[in-house]
Amino acid sequence: APVSLGNMGSAGASAAAGSASAPGQEPSVAANPSGGTTSGLGNGPIRLDGGRGTATITRYPGANAVIIAAPADEQRRLADLVHALDLPQQQVLVEAIIVEVSDDVAQKLGVQMLIGGKDAPFAVTSFSNGAANILDLAGGLYADRLDQTTTVINGATVTTSTSGATADLLRQNAAQAALAARGGIAGWATSLGGSGFFGTLIDAVRADSKSNVLSTPHIVTNNNVPASILFGKEIPVATGEALSNSLAGAFRTIQRQNVGIELDVTPQINAGNAVRLDLRQQVSSVAGPVSSSNSELVVNKREIRTTVTVGDGEIIALGGLLDDAERRTLEKVPLLGDVPLLGELFRSRSKSHVKTNLMVFIRPTILRDGAGRAALTARRMDAVRGAQVAYAPGQEPSIDELVRDYLGTARPAASGASDTVIRPPDPAAVPTGAQP
Repeated sequence: APVSLGNMGSAGASAAAGSASAPGQEPSVAANPSGGTTSGLGNGPIRLDGGRGTATITRYPGANAVIIAAPADEQRRLADLVHALDLPQQQVLVEAIIVEVSDDVAQKLGVQMLIGGKDAPFAVTSFSNGAANILDLAGGLYADRLDQTTTVINGATVTTSTSGATADLLRQNAAQAALAARGGIAGWATSLGGSGFFGTLIDAVRADSKSNVLSTPHIVTNNNVPASILFGKEIPVATGEALSNSLAGAFRTIQRQNVGIELDVTPQINAGNAVRLDLRQQVSSVAGPVSSSNSELVVNKREIRTTVTVGDGEIIALGGLLDDAERRTLEKVPLLGDVPLLGELFRSRSKSHVKTNLMVFIRPTILRDGAGRAALTARRMDAVRGAQVAYAPGQEPSIDELVRDYLGTARPAASGASDTVIRPPDPAAVPTGAQP
């Protein structure tokens, strides 16, 4: 912004005015009007070296102006300093590309058996990686035998109900086990004569999930000015909990945590068109609860904190992760599980294979003038316009309508001609019977 310094009487006061003025017009000198006040930038006059007197610098409230009272040579030195600071800053566009390709395969195969009866020994094989536990399912079938019949007589009304707390609990466990089952499940049950019974349950499941995540966060900021951008959600995370015998004293505290894509960056333009970037790139997502008995959330987090120097318009790979993890689990009955062929009836196998490829790229671009900013805006709008045309080819893209109707201007072009204002036609210039 223009700055003017001038003598204000014999006191040697001057004003540095930062208010904008038209090109070619001399900026006006800011003075303290009658009744006005100034706000000091320091705690009082500043003593100059060599006994040259004092200098006072105050801010003029309500305007972008600074009033300086000092000897003439100090005024000129301060004026040169203000002129050197009062220059338009260059801007930097920081673009990031996050690519994550993941392949997750899980397989399970197991056999569970149950043998028992009244006044007879029983045996059961149950494995933790089974899709459904055979004991829970058998308990649901046995629940009918635990029901109790209750008859209530109220005058001429007789009410008979068949229920039981233990039987209801067994039915609930069986229902939960059946609903949690995945994959293919086959079972068979029979009577062994008298009160004996035999049951078997075979479960097999294969889960294959693939993901390809590609995100491109980008932000524009002034040189050497921190900037941040966030695309995500705030999720509640428990930080404390107090329980008591009465509900009046129980409470739980939570804290909101950002989950999504975050980019924090501070660019600094160096000599030779190089840009120094102090940045933090984070990608997080909710993986789900810790377990079926613990409802606390597990958050996947991938974060990079680094400082790099990159040339204008160059792409650099900040970092990445190549992860290939395989896990095999075998549960079996001792001795019986080791018998060839027949031992498969006493085993349960599970296998999981997770392969992840994650890479993060960054690219800074220096925007030196309005043409560069217009080219960037045009490129971004063309990308949005292309996506809207692909979505609804028969309709005019809404981005063009918003720019024209709401902002009152034309869509920026790469050439920088973005200041054309669209105004309604003059009714007097429209011929009679013609549509405007």
